Amino acid sequence: MDRYNQIAAFNRYYSVSRETLKCLEKYEKILIDYNKKMNLIGKSTVLNIWDRHILDSYQVIDFIDKNDKILVDMGSGAGFPGLILSIATKDKKMPLKVILIEKSSKKADFLKKTIIKLKLNAEVICKNILDKQEIIPGEFFIARAFKPLPVILKLMHTQVNNFKKIIIFLGKTGKEDLLQASKTWDIQYKERISLTSSDSTIIEITKLKKK
Repeated sequence: MDRYNQIAAFNRYYSVSRETLKCLEKYEKILIDYNKKMNLIGKSTVLNIWDRHILDSYQVIDFIDKNDKILVDMGSGAGFPGLILSIATKDKKMPLKVILIEKSSKKADFLKKTIIKLKLNAEVICKNILDKQEIIPGEFFIARAFKPLPVILKLMHTQVNNFKKIIIFLGKTGKEDLLQASKTWDIQYKERISLTSSDSTIIEITKLKKK
């Protein structure tokens, strides 16, 4: 699918303002320019940014409500989904601040510069949250292409206090991953098939307890 049709498909799912569409296009351009000198996204996905990355990230807006104040994006990389959700909530005039946690100093620098250029309500923290067993402040967390499910669940259990919800993107092995996780954890969650792949799901965990 070419770029024009990808944008048309995005607009069929989410009707955004012209200003927001321009902001997404500006982000796309910044990303492509930086990707020529940094490994931000795979070269095979450059021609499918709107489907593989933008729409895939944007769909999480359906899990965000007006009472959510801070979203912590663990392992943000090129800004998916954190930067996209910052753009999305700005469009909907939702007062959500996005905290982007990224261990790579080069990627963190890219994120900081992009936030300034797009005038987003976001902040970057450059650190590897797995290095130290310190408490991570926040109530609303998200993980996309971050770590395997067992690592994420252990992290949330040991380093986060009183979370409200966790959004996790799961791939083709998602059902099996959840089945295996259920042997160790009591998990209360909702599940939805991804808009961009029928083999992938997005889960919203609201309770997590070790058995």
